[in-house]
Amino acid sequence: MNAYAKKKDLLLAGLRAAPTERTVGLTKQTSNLFRERAPRAAPRIDLSHFNAVLRVDAAAGTVEAEGMTTYVDLVDATLARGAMPAVVPQLKSITLGGAVAGVGIEATSFRQGLVHDTVLALDVLTGDGRILACTADNEHRDLFRAFPNAYGTLGYALKVTARTIPVKRFVHVEHRRFGDAVRCFAEVARLCATADADFLDGVAFAPEEMYLCVGRFVDAAPHASDYTYEKIYYRSLRERADDYLAARDYLWRWDTDWFWCSKNVGAQHPLVRRLLGRKRLNSITYQKIMRWNARVGLGVLWNRLRGVHAESVIQDVDIPIGRAAEFLAFLHREVGILPVWICPIRAPAPGAGAALYPLPAGTVSINFGFWDVVNSRAPQAPGTCNRRIEREVRALGGIKSLYSDSYFTPEEFWAIYGRDAYLAVKRKYDPEGRLPDLYAKCVLRQ
Repeated sequence: MNAYAKKKDLLLAGLRAAPTERTVGLTKQTSNLFRERAPRAAPRIDLSHFNAVLRVDAAAGTVEAEGMTTYVDLVDATLARGAMPAVVPQLKSITLGGAVAGVGIEATSFRQGLVHDTVLALDVLTGDGRILACTADNEHRDLFRAFPNAYGTLGYALKVTARTIPVKRFVHVEHRRFGDAVRCFAEVARLCATADADFLDGVAFAPEEMYLCVGRFVDAAPHASDYTYEKIYYRSLRERADDYLAARDYLWRWDTDWFWCSKNVGAQHPLVRRLLGRKRLNSITYQKIMRWNARVGLGVLWNRLRGVHAESVIQDVDIPIGRAAEFLAFLHREVGILPVWICPIRAPAPGAGAALYPLPAGTVSINFGFWDVVNSRAPQAPGTCNRRIEREVRALGGIKSLYSDSYFTPEEFWAIYGRDAYLAVKRKYDPEGRLPDLYAKCVLRQ
């Protein structure tokens, strides 16, 4: 805590000494955003050294950590004390502050909500150069509620206090197969209404082949499967009715193969896996490869040679459970990307959720994650498939995450993402507009 206080003092001194600039931006070594932005000449604030776990109090069920702490470090610190963050996003390189400023989710979300629903307090560096302690009931509660889904346009999290939950050594996972979506989501509703599981997510491999993965902590296991090298986790859902993983391996079960997207770089081939080695089989490696490809344009050239027009469709959307089967049918019919990740979310109580990411209160929402390209032989307008998805999500009363490409008009965007709340907080904490605008950043890619 003393080191954190010194970092804050040095940061404030540096900001006071720096010449006044109109805009600022954050220097980061990694990013889990999947929308390219125009190059910006804005001055940068380097907060990468705000990356320490400060205190774990397993008895109180809390952890305090700096905003640039990666979840892999956060998990290791809490597991060492018999706990885990209440929600652990799927990828090791996601930062705590990033998961709060964006929308973090995982298989505990059916009980715990989204990452920001587990946050108790935030220290925020605002656009006007202050560092403010924010909670749900103090003088800065408006910033506390508007910070999630603001993507750094209202400030940067320097310190986060979040809830933890106790763990056991292993997780036992049942893979329950369903032949239709209606029965599958009925079982999701039942599980969400009981205390019968610790983890719940699933995968749709085909319209008639869906699996719910129901996980429970256990003290002992007859074996512990390893999906960090030769074996691939998502394939195991079809191969075995149940499984056991060490708690840490369970939390990172999706990271080794970036869910299933490692296939796009050939990393599911046994020879390629051996060449990469265990240490490079992870989402960080695949991000570097994909970003390199985006820079040099090999994928674009290959598609041109094949006569294919490709549209990137990388989306996570949240649909009220009563309309989830309709949305999945739409995905199968109109988009065709498979597999599809399924993750239920407990909505917060009315008035307690994020001001800029309003989930329907009083019901469970289902997150659908689908990440691939959609090919066509005929030219399409940019974002054709993504726009179709956005319209369907809105028609079904859902909402989509903003970490990837969006094509909303300003009117559509602000009708969904809390315009009045956002503008009020923006005027109060960033009156000179030194941080970017949310619509400009997430839709116009500025």
